Parts: sequence; structure tokens; C-alpha cells
Amino acid sequence: MAEHTYMTQEGYNKLKAELELLKGEKRQEIASAIAEAREKGDLSENAEYKAAKDEQGMLEMKISILDTKLAMVRLLDPSQVDASKVSLLTTVRMRNIKNDKELTYTIVPESESDIANKKISSNSPVGEGLLGKKVGETAEVKTPRGVIEFEILEITV
Repeated sequence: MAEHTYMTQEGYNKLKAELELLKGEKRQEIASAIAEAREKGDLSENAEYKAAKDEQGMLEMKISILDTKLAMVRLLDPSQVDASKVSLLTTVRMRNIKNDKELTYTIVPESESDIANKKISSNSPVGEGLLGKKVGETAEVKTPRGVIEFEILEITV
């Protein structure tokens, strides 16, 4: 049996909207392309028909994957998050001990990571290194460039 996928309500809503778009508008577009290609005659040598059918197969596969993923979702409730240690949905303010630079990141499920918005995956090297740490502790993060040490300054939800 597949594992659960943890998501925030925002991530769930985004995935649900994508699925609805694929099932509605995208299915209709492909059905129209197939119908248009069919009108052009001999299907055995019709490249447009074959391409549209291939696209339909890929779309249905993607829909199936998203349906399965949504069925396995477990929503994370921010009100139930323990801010005494780093965990999913906590925002961590930390200091790189080597260069004295402060950084702030929110730990999120892998499917919602967005480095531009300072959301890092709990499965990333930094996310894994921070999980379970408390304010005042030092997290050693193993990266391809070596170990980086971060001092945990603050944890909020």
C-alpha cells in the first residue's frame, strides 16, 4: 500500500484545481483535436490523430496519478504543530555559524517546496538536518559541499 502524502490545505487546493482543469478543459481540448484529426480521413496514416491519441493517453495517466495522490493526502493542521522543535509547518530562524548569516525558512512537505518563497522540503538536506532541533541547538547539515552548522535562533508556526 502506498504511503500517505502530507500537505497543507493550500497545497491540496492547488492540486485539486489542477486535477479539475485536466479533467475538464484539457480533456475537451484533446477530444476536439481527436475529432478534428478524424475528419481528415484515413486514420492509419494520420499523424495528427496519432499525436492527439498519444496526448490523450498521457493526460489520462496524469489524471490517474493526481487522483491517487489526492486519495492518499493527509492534511496538516497548523494549529496542531508543536513549535518547541523544528517540524513540518514551522518557520525556523537560524544563523550559519561559519559566515554569521541569518536565514529564515518554513519547513514544508516535498510537494510544496518553493525556495523563492523560503519554503524548503523536509526531505532536503537542510530540512532533514533541522527536523527535531530546538532553539539554542546546533544543526549539522550535510551538503555536497560539506557540513554546514546552523544555530537555531527561533521557531514559530
